[in-house]
Amino acid sequence: MCACERPGAHATLRRVSARPIPEATVGRLPVYLRALVEIAESGATTVSSETLARAAGVNSAKVRKDLSHLGSYGTRGVGYDVAYLIHQVRRELGLTQHWPMVIVGIGNLGQALARYRGFLERGFRTVALVDADPEKVGTALDGLLIRPVEDLPDIVREHRVAIGVISTSGPAAQSVADVMVAAGVRSILNFAPVVLSVPEGVSVRKVDLAIELQILTYYEQRNATLNEVRRRGRAVADLAKT
Repeated sequence: MCACERPGAHATLRRVSARPIPEATVGRLPVYLRALVEIAESGATTVSSETLARAAGVNSAKVRKDLSHLGSYGTRGVGYDVAYLIHQVRRELGLTQHWPMVIVGIGNLGQALARYRGFLERGFRTVALVDADPEKVGTALDGLLIRPVEDLPDIVREHRVAIGVISTSGPAAQSVADVMVAAGVRSILNFAPVVLSVPEGVSVRKVDLAIELQILTYYEQRNATLNEVRRRGRAVADLAKT
């Protein structure tokens, strides 16, 4: 049985397809959830859209619109019930159960991902580690045995893997994705610096740290240029006064 057929999945799919949420809103829900958990840990039981907006780095109108997609409108003068809103967001993100995942490519990045405790805290359980390097296969990392790529179909079937994480080199990523898809994996998180080709019905999220750094350097360069323009403008103004 593939991950998409686990008990309760069909009911969830019917609910989601009947009331689709915009992709941009889905992308903000994990940010809201993190902020809400921090708010709950501070002892607050209710939260206004303004407070949640500041914690999430968006404006309050966007928060209210996003949460309306969950059927949550809050109470005027009171705000939102924090515990119930956490439940609503977790339910919409499918975090009311643990999702088994496999990590393929146990280099430096793969090892860091395998050791990251935040996955389990957020509902993602790493059930297997896979690598093509014969020197790594058969060794253990934090209690998990590193298995060969050939075992991937068996791993997916045995553990009903829902999510495949690819942290291999670029050239190896497509073949790994092909094996994952053939084995029944329908959700892939790709850290390799390539664009994967997958069939319709398979979801892929790409994480490229180099691209994120390049975006940051754009803003760094832009800010530096603006600061230089302001500095020269002030210098010209000072000269005009003399």
